[in-house]
Amino acid sequence: MYSFLLAIFFIIYTIFTHIRRRRSSHHKSSQKLPPGPSPYPIIGNLLEIGSDPLLSLTNLSKTYGPIMSVKLGTTTAIVITSTEAAREVLNKNDLALSARTYPDSVRALDHHITSVAWIPVSHQWRALRKAINTNIFSTQKLNSTQILRHRKVQELMEFVEECSRNGDVLDLGQVAFTTVLNSLSNTFFSLDFAEFGSGKSLEYKELLEGIVDEAGVPNVVDAFPILSFLDLQGVRKRTISYYKKFLGLLDGIMEERLRFNASNKTTSSTTMNSSREYNDVLDSFIELFQDESSGLERIDILHLFMDLFIAGTDTSSSTLEWAMAELIHNPEKMAKAKVELEQVLGKNAKIEEHEVSNFPYLQAIFKETLRLHPPAPFLLPHKANDDVEICGFLVPQNAQILVNVWAMGRDPSIWDNPNVFTPERFLENDIDYRGSGRDFRFIPFGAGRRTCPGLPLASRTLTFMLASLLYHFDWKLPDGLKPKDLDMSQNYGITLHKIQPLRAIPLKV
Repeated sequence: MYSFLLAIFFIIYTIFTHIRRRRSSHHKSSQKLPPGPSPYPIIGNLLEIGSDPLLSLTNLSKTYGPIMSVKLGTTTAIVITSTEAAREVLNKNDLALSARTYPDSVRALDHHITSVAWIPVSHQWRALRKAINTNIFSTQKLNSTQILRHRKVQELMEFVEECSRNGDVLDLGQVAFTTVLNSLSNTFFSLDFAEFGSGKSLEYKELLEGIVDEAGVPNVVDAFPILSFLDLQGVRKRTISYYKKFLGLLDGIMEERLRFNASNKTTSSTTMNSSREYNDVLDSFIELFQDESSGLERIDILHLFMDLFIAGTDTSSSTLEWAMAELIHNPEKMAKAKVELEQVLGKNAKIEEHEVSNFPYLQAIFKETLRLHPPAPFLLPHKANDDVEICGFLVPQNAQILVNVWAMGRDPSIWDNPNVFTPERFLENDIDYRGSGRDFRFIPFGAGRRTCPGLPLASRTLTFMLASLLYHFDWKLPDGLKPKDLDMSQNYGITLHKIQPLRAIPLKV
């Protein structure tokens, strides 16, 4: 059955491609695609790319240059690996290249037409971005919610101290995940989602990582979208299951809050004395979708919260895990960070989130971790709304644009000793996260209008957590493992994780 359908598809595709090339040959005769490997008929360059797109495309770029074209089945992809080309894509031609291509998995439950991460720049997108910037990520909101993050980090410190007394080995990625998960759930809903060491925490981690992993699976229907109705590998089916489970959880929380607010309103009108217990992010978003002028509906808010949990928990916990792994792997860097903390704070002090700006070396560690281990090594893919010229080459309409920030972070023409963990490089140069001005060397969160909106929260929360773990504890590896022998290998999906979880023993300072 599948062989017959594929044969029909190949015939149709060949005819269509021939006609399209003849029609477009005249008006594009003066423009050319960026260089790249010669594609095979039908499958394009899928064989060269294989199962590790990040490594394959990085290596191919060394041959074909910093702006390269490849064929991913029927899709033309433009791969960017230079700061100049990244600036052209994310700054000069930001709006023209601001649309998204999305993996087929994101079509589950129509997430692709609701998600702030994947929908094109539009009225709905602007409404969603305005809502999260105003109600979550503004400086005023971050300052007002920092007490919640303090409480969650304090609970983390208490759990780590208990493990230290017992000599337990910690899975640092897992405890970081639980801390970030509860920080977000308290900020949004005024409740904890999980406890340290609980099966519930692991269940959430597997659920959210499952969503991310399915988006990164090499999927034949991503290369041949005409076959998407078949869902040949079952990727969308599995993603639907994940989405239903998480959206069901969020919808239950929202329904309970709506009932509570209705009951509270009735009680208040009767007693003239409000007993309102909540004033959190959920309440502000409920007000939004109840206001018809906002243009947002309940389903939009549910999908938005799911986006925030997917992006916030997975990338944040893996970044903290990478930072701790690099410091344990490079003990002289950890010692330098601990000296800075003691010099600024003294002994037995209490760290406050707003103090992280007083730790320049710690900030440099965070940046260096993101340089070597960007959470999304290709960012999220962009798409050309029209034909655009980049660095003298044609980026055709509907082409996918992949900005390889992982390769840019390891480019010896940009960075000295790029494969060596050297936080000091960020002390010597004040390099911003956002690709400010003409400097696009360091853009782990993207740049332009589709910059990750969670950057302000991530930078504050992760630096605060890292400072707390280093200030209060020393760290050693289990089973007599030496720092230089720590496994630093990584996978290469849509996000970047350690293959071997970081396990370490905390020692109370």
